[in-house]
Amino acid sequence: MESREVEAELDLRGVICPYNFVKTKLKLDDMLPGTVLAVLLDDGDPIRNVPQSVKNEGHAVLQQEPVQNAFRVLIRKKTDDI
Repeated sequence: MESREVEAELDLRGVICPYNFVKTKLKLDDMLPGTVLAVLLDDGDPIRNVPQSVKNEGHAVLQQEPVQNAFRVLIRKKTDDI
């Protein structure tokens, strides 16, 4: 996989649904199109729901990997013209 430069990170461990998606969406709204956000999510509903929800918004989930009892998800913000 090609190198991905992370522009911002959110640690949402311990944040319940749907607040973790809301916080992710708000952060993406503040970022430039095409930039990458790394999000730490708990197992269970957060890792099942947040990646699917950001895909539904048109963003790309680049990677999901387990890290220290959580998951690190890399999300590329959609470009405005898509």
